[in-house]
Amino acid sequence: MAHILIVDDSATEREFLQQALESSGFKTTCVDNAEDGLVKARESKPDLILMDVVLPGMSGFHATRTLTQDPETEHIPVIIVSGKSQRTDQVWGERQGACAYLTKPVAEDVLLAAVRGHLPEGA
Repeated sequence: MAHILIVDDSATEREFLQQALESSGFKTTCVDNAEDGLVKARESKPDLILMDVVLPGMSGFHATRTLTQDPETEHIPVIIVSGKSQRTDQVWGERQGACAYLTKPVAEDVLLAAVRGHLPEGA
């Protein structure tokens, strides 16, 4: 069972993502800020991370860059899930190392397809 780390400051969004993933057989861990996301990523080594952009303190862009440049976590795919829908935001997210960029509100089937499409082999 693949483990997905959800980093989002909205309790409603975390609940939606968690329910969608867990009902499809994934294990999830949720945190509400980027700093805790970095700690959890290093501790639990999830198979994939869903990262919001607008977070208290450190932005999701900064956290994504930190994760993808750290030898300890660089192998973990990061999918940004954000309300920021401008093409420039998507390009910037990919430049920070995100493997995909989904815009909120994201449909459950789109979310699950992206997650399954970016999980490492054997996860």
